[in-house]
Amino acid sequence: MQISTAVLPLWLRGMMVAGVACLAVAAALLAYRLYTKPVTLTVAVESSSAEIARGAVLIANRFVGVNAPVRLNIVKVGDVRDAATALAQGKVDLAVVRADVGDLANARTVARVGEGIAMIAVPSGSAISSIADLKGHAVGVLDGEINHRLVKALGREYGFGAGVTFKDLPSSRARQALQSKEVDAVLLVAPLRKRHLTYLKSLFGEGVGAPNLIAIDASGAIADADGAYESFAIPRGTLRGAPPNPGDDLTTLRVGYYFVAQSKLSADVVTSLTEALMNARESLVADHSILSGLAEPDLDPDANIPVHPGAATYYNDAQQSFMDKYGDDIYLTPMVFGLLASIFAVAWKFLNPNASDSQSVALLALYHLPRQIRTAKSEADLSVIEEQVDEFIKTELARSARGDPQAPDLPMLASAAQRLDNLIHRRRTVVARQDG
Repeated sequence: MQISTAVLPLWLRGMMVAGVACLAVAAALLAYRLYTKPVTLTVAVESSSAEIARGAVLIANRFVGVNAPVRLNIVKVGDVRDAATALAQGKVDLAVVRADVGDLANARTVARVGEGIAMIAVPSGSAISSIADLKGHAVGVLDGEINHRLVKALGREYGFGAGVTFKDLPSSRARQALQSKEVDAVLLVAPLRKRHLTYLKSLFGEGVGAPNLIAIDASGAIADADGAYESFAIPRGTLRGAPPNPGDDLTTLRVGYYFVAQSKLSADVVTSLTEALMNARESLVADHSILSGLAEPDLDPDANIPVHPGAATYYNDAQQSFMDKYGDDIYLTPMVFGLLASIFAVAWKFLNPNASDSQSVALLALYHLPRQIRTAKSEADLSVIEEQVDEFIKTELARSARGDPQAPDLPMLASAAQRLDNLIHRRRTVVARQDG
């Protein structure tokens, strides 16, 4: 059974319209809140590296402090192998990884975090002075499995075969193994920071002099064969002392540490993340040198770990402008207002069921003038139509002012005028493009 709105009290109809309006406003506010809500990303960092973990905390806190569009939820894992595994298994969105450790097939770089330098060290006064001299000796590999890929790369290039024994050594046993002659040299990968260099020297005991470093003179060839590595020169005097140790720049290998994201992570999200990351570095690095290694990664498409498209957008300064992002929205705004005017007209009719039914005049504008607009061939044609529209509106407003019962109601007239204005604007754009 159909119920006529004419029998509903005016106050009830008003409440119904007000309720619909409130629901529309609430929906718009909810959509805005969801759109502006920061995105929270999980990032795996190795707990075994205090520097990396502390750097991640500093950045996460900075994101909160400046109300960045992204937030970091830090997940501490054992070491870089575990970080790479967590990323590969999709348990986290981001991770800090080492370029030669773990499954990084789905990893895409966001930023370079730092670097580890490969160092082969022997006791001061040792007869071992080159890679070739290692044959017949045992080398202790600190952090064992993490450095297996490096050991294989050295073996392939230098052809060690069975001539050199590599033994995995936990850090807690390295000093004892050197003192007991269980190993004759150690291989480790670490940043050239004071803390790490002090640790290296401590492995060889007090009062015996700083260790000697062995050059990896084939580093260039190794880097060409395995993209995870790069040739690097340890600066003269890095280990300090008199005379300088090493005496000259020493060729070796380095491997990068990277802040990486899942390849499937949204490009827009990663662009926002990269921008926030670089801004945080600029504001924090003066007080926290631990962040000094944070830098742009290799943007070459053939890089060992490809850059994430979202990060590349930021580094290449290819972010969309305001008009690129919102031009369509701005263009559609008049159409939205026209729709709202139509809704208002419907509501007005609902609240005034006894108002005169004067749709015929509006229909004339809606069904005849639009055809003329769409077929207009020139600016002159559109100007003539605009004059017709102005005359039409002027005439109908005059009829309404006189109280003509056949005059259309004002909301419907406004809706028709808005629609015609939108059509003329769109056709003018098309004509101008064709003339150009």
